[in-house]
Amino acid sequence: MSKLEHPILIGVIGAAQGIRGEVRVKPYTEHPMALSDYGVLFAADGRRFEVLDLRFAKTVVVVRFRGINDRNAAEALNGTELFIDRSSLPDEDLEEGEYFYADLEGLEAFDADGTFWGVVSAVLDFGGGDLLELRQDGKKPVVIPFTLAAVPKVDVEAGRILVDPVAAGLIDTGGDDDAGETGPDGEDPDGGNPDGDRD
Repeated sequence: MSKLEHPILIGVIGAAQGIRGEVRVKPYTEHPMALSDYGVLFAADGRRFEVLDLRFAKTVVVVRFRGINDRNAAEALNGTELFIDRSSLPDEDLEEGEYFYADLEGLEAFDADGTFWGVVSAVLDFGGGDLLELRQDGKKPVVIPFTLAAVPKVDVEAGRILVDPVAAGLIDTGGDDDAGETGPDGEDPDGGNPDGDRD
């Protein structure tokens, strides 16, 4: 299989379940049972995984893949990340103001004056709303809130976002108003749903 052009991580295989080759999968989809909706899933090395059966079990999905028929084969998959291509995600499922994380990553951030603030390198969520990580060569990455005030315009086709540097906390105005500045102190999220929205 050729490498996926725009891989989207939708789950990670965990421990084996039972002796018939079933595995536990931690899904990163909005609906856990949606893992079977995307057809063939792929590992980073190109291996293909076809879902034959799945059932929900607490915080994971128990999956049986074609060709994985015993516990030894299932255990060998532990830690395997599962991907689909971005083209498998239907745009019509998105409401206005919602974006797939994969569509935001790589967008260039400019303000209204044309100042370049970096490239979106990650979309993060520590529980208080989506955040965008911006990276520039030779500079430390910065994190800004993904809100209408901080990011008033997203143009995926043009490959850029418009940021308000004051609302995004990129400029210190010298006042007491630090609304919009962010300082997440958690760890990288486990993915949650593959799309984000902003208030």
